[in-house]
Amino acid sequence: MSVVPSVDLTDFTSGDAERKEKFIREIGSAFEDIGFVALSGHFLSDELVADLYKEIKAFFNLSQEIKDGYEIEGIGGQRGYTSFGKEHAKGRKEGDLKEFWHFGQYVKDDEKLKAEYPNNVIVKELPKFNVIGEETYKMLEKTAKHVLRALALHIGLNETYFDQFIKNGNSILRPIHYPPITSEPKNAVRAAAHGDINLITLLMGAHGRGLQVQNHKGEWVDAIAKPDQLMINVGDMLSRLTNNKLKSTIHQVVNPPKELWGTSRYSIPFFMHPISEMPLDCLAECIDEENPKAFEDITAGEFLNERLIELGLIKK
Repeated sequence: MSVVPSVDLTDFTSGDAERKEKFIREIGSAFEDIGFVALSGHFLSDELVADLYKEIKAFFNLSQEIKDGYEIEGIGGQRGYTSFGKEHAKGRKEGDLKEFWHFGQYVKDDEKLKAEYPNNVIVKELPKFNVIGEETYKMLEKTAKHVLRALALHIGLNETYFDQFIKNGNSILRPIHYPPITSEPKNAVRAAAHGDINLITLLMGAHGRGLQVQNHKGEWVDAIAKPDQLMINVGDMLSRLTNNKLKSTIHQVVNPPKELWGTSRYSIPFFMHPISEMPLDCLAECIDEENPKAFEDITAGEFLNERLIELGLIKK
């Protein structure tokens, strides 16, 4: 059984002060303890979710030659397709057993940022693919904004503290395909143990076994969401900003039992990133005698660049 707590975002958005406070307390406690929650009451409709899965399955079923045409050199995999086995976890040489796609920010009212971010890649073969991807991106970004507002209040900040940093942020929507396993993997798993880089991650598709979270005892526990829930976890940027008050939890996607090797797995994380100028300096609200400042000052952009080099996605 999953030990990841469940929360309902409609408590926060209800307009009822007691329900709002309940949500802040529950998600704050979960993120200080295990760093993960299963969240219902988000802004994705069932129809949008069904349409997205249909489109991403259609894309990954395209021929390898067509998919390879959408792998863009020189941008560290920030947009478009990344082929099987190319990404590896920090500290590992073996590539993860996955291929994936990246949708990025749809910049409004900021020509500087529009020039800074790579353009989204249009899939010619699937006319609805990019339309559905953009709508999903925006609904997950809206959900993430409300979660961060609750966390700001939990920390003791102004409710809209994060709004200025996440507007036009460098967030990524990543549909992932873990293909059927055809032979015994050599030291490789679908996604090796890692922490996420960003502020928070919203994950679609954690409905079966595979995703595991490491609790504070070092034990691996299954993290399984209900079909209408998103799994949400703290990333390294938020952990750093809060001086480890909110925990960025190590997690992995393990290979299925041998009898299920012939099946594909799909998951769709949304990595909520701020703009690159956001300071990740430890917040004064999270520093005291028992918890002295644990990290040097750095911006989100500098931190992201360091991590992309460690992951093998960009060269020094």
